[in-house]
Amino acid sequence: MPEISSLNNIQLDAIKEIGNIGTGNAATALSKLLGKVVEMDVPKVELVSIYELSEFYGSPTVPVAAVFVRSEGKFSCSVIFIGSEDGANEMIKMWFSMSFGDFVTDGLPDEMLDSGLAELGNIIIGSFLGAINALIETTFQISVPGVAHDMLGSVLDVVASLFGTVGEYALVISTTLRISGVEDVNMDGNIILLPDPDALELLLRKLQVL
Repeated sequence: MPEISSLNNIQLDAIKEIGNIGTGNAATALSKLLGKVVEMDVPKVELVSIYELSEFYGSPTVPVAAVFVRSEGKFSCSVIFIGSEDGANEMIKMWFSMSFGDFVTDGLPDEMLDSGLAELGNIIIGSFLGAINALIETTFQISVPGVAHDMLGSVLDVVASLFGTVGEYALVISTTLRISGVEDVNMDGNIILLPDPDALELLLRKLQVL
């Protein structure tokens, strides 16, 4: 696996563009799910050490909702979607309300919210990975999503402890998703892609920058 410090500007720009393309595809998929235009801020894309993830976020005590997925294939990786707890809940409730009626959103049990979060995260991550794998002409298969609710610092600690043994780097894409025409429904979203040791090299070779 190439070292971050050894990557040139062309390679870094190619990796960041992959993040932009994947995130844009995810926003499009979310728009189709909700039946509304999903606006997205220009994503911030960084390739960082997995142990420095906390430096790219705010307060470690902020409550977040996270969805974990494992992707197998030639470009094998783990992906975590982290969204603000309140923003994720509002988006899920709006989705349920559009699908089943407003009455359904009153007093939703945690199990139903988690089911919605898992599906929402699965669509976002699956679309993100789909764009990347299509671009480098590989296939992939993702696991059943796992869901977690905790403080941001705790989630990032788990990410570092669990996935640091597999790979050393993380591609971090941060943006804000807004539902056009709907007030107070937006979500700060962060996709963290953790490639397996050989996956980053494969990505660079497929993009013809290595």
